[in-house]
Amino acid sequence: MAFSFETLQFPDLKGASVFITGGGSGIGAALTEGFLSQRARVAFVGLSDATPFCDEMEQKHGIRPLFIRCDIRDIEALRTAIDQARKAHGPIQVLVNNAARDTRHTLDEWGVEEWDDSIATNLRPQFFSAQAVSQGMRELGGGAIINLSSNSYLLGNAGYPAYVTAKAGIMGMTRALARELGPDNIRVNCLIPGWVMTDRQRELWVNDKDLQECLDQQCLKETIAVEDMIGPCLFLASQASRMMTGQELVIDGGRA
Repeated sequence: MAFSFETLQFPDLKGASVFITGGGSGIGAALTEGFLSQRARVAFVGLSDATPFCDEMEQKHGIRPLFIRCDIRDIEALRTAIDQARKAHGPIQVLVNNAARDTRHTLDEWGVEEWDDSIATNLRPQFFSAQAVSQGMRELGGGAIINLSSNSYLLGNAGYPAYVTAKAGIMGMTRALARELGPDNIRVNCLIPGWVMTDRQRELWVNDKDLQECLDQQCLKETIAVEDMIGPCLFLASQASRMMTGQELVIDGGRA
C-alpha cells in the first residue's frame, strides 16, 4: 500500500511550534514534511543548505519551514537556533531530536577524538536541546520531546560501537527526562527505527547480502522507508499519546 498523507490526521498539531534536528534530509526531511502536512510551524537545523528542500515543501504544502544552518556539536549554536525558532514560531511545543551520524568503525580504530566527536553528535545535543526547550514547555503547560534512537542497540550490532552506545544512552536519557519532566506535563518518548532506506544508507551501507539478512530477520518482508517514521512520530507528538511517556516505539518491521 502506497504511503499517503491523507491517512494522517492529527488536528491538535495544527499551528504547533515544532523544532527538528537534522530536518532537511533522510528521516528528518520526512518528519519535517509530516508536520507540515498537519499545518504545524516547523523549524529545523542541518549542516547543508536546505533552501531547495524548503522551496519544495512550500510549493507542495503551502507552508515554508524555517531552516537554520547549525552544527549540533556546537551547543551554543544549537541554543541560538532554538531561540531563533522560538522567536519565529513561539515556544517550542514539539522537539524532535533526530540528527545522528552512524559512521562505521571498530574498537581498535578509534581514539579519544573520534569517540568524543561521535558522542557530540549522537548523544550530547539531545540533552541540551531538551534543556533549551523545557522552560518554554513548562510555561505552555506541557509539550512533547521525541528522541530518535536505533534498533542497532536492541540488536547489539557490531561495526559502530560508539553509535550503538549513544543510541542506548538516548533511551536511558528518555526515561530519566520523562520522570523529571512528567510533573510539568512534558512527555518524553523514544522512536526506534530499524534499517531505514535513506539515501545515505543506500549510498554507503546497503548491499544485497546484508539487506536480505535484514529482511529474513524482519517479520514484515518489506524494506523500511523514511515515510514509515512519519505516522509514529506524529502520534508521539500529538495528544493521541497524551498518557504515554518514557516509552520506546519500535518501527523495525518486527526485527528486534
